Amino acid sequence: MSSGTVAVAPVAKNVMVYRNGDPFFHGRKFVVSHRRFLTFEAFLNEVTSTIHAPTAIRSIYTPRHGHRVSDLGELQNGCQYVAGGFERFKSGGGGGVQGLLGKGPEGRTCFLTELNVSQAIVFRNGDLLSPPFRLILNKSTLQEWSAVLSILSIKANLRTGAVRRLCKLNGDAVSTGEDLVSGNYYVAVGLEKYKDLPYFELLVPPKITHQPTRPSPLLRGCVHAAKTCSVPLVPNIAL
Repeated sequence: MSSGTVAVAPVAKNVMVYRNGDPFFHGRKFVVSHRRFLTFEAFLNEVTSTIHAPTAIRSIYTPRHGHRVSDLGELQNGCQYVAGGFERFKSGGGGGVQGLLGKGPEGRTCFLTELNVSQAIVFRNGDLLSPPFRLILNKSTLQEWSAVLSILSIKANLRTGAVRRLCKLNGDAVSTGEDLVSGNYYVAVGLEKYKDLPYFELLVPPKITHQPTRPSPLLRGCVHAAKTCSVPLVPNIAL
């Protein structure tokens, strides 16, 4: 008889793949999961056909340092990679990947992952006026959760005092560095309860509505006079 434990399927990962040494290729997006790709070999075959590679894809590299990825579990959600055959990794290959590195949050997340560094975007509990801040932690700091909370307290500067908990956007608390997923969003909470608010609205710039300008009464009168007057207005010219 089963123990009643339900196995949860791993979350699918969205990755962008570029062609090795091709500065004009803008990448293709892949949704990677063990349900779709049973093996890493199956993923390589899919990449080969999708990006129209001239030869079979045999290697997947990280874009900045060319570290080779050899398993589906090593792929990071939201990251970019370079696909190649048996040739060596070519730095700078992939038209869109170099623009993403150092600019977009995905590019920074992948680079920090290569350095064993995690980053997170943190909101302040119940605060929809202050923008979120970026939290970057190295591997040694993540092992001491009290140190993580101390850093959060300094950066968050909550009105309620020190940060006591770090929660996901659904309110679930994170209690260890191993639970902290690089690139995800969190909320810094003090002794108060977690407040379920639309924190993502802070990431979207407010829409500016342009009201149509109406002419002033004086201007409307001038326009009306110009339309009704049958005699053309000629300025006085001194003879």
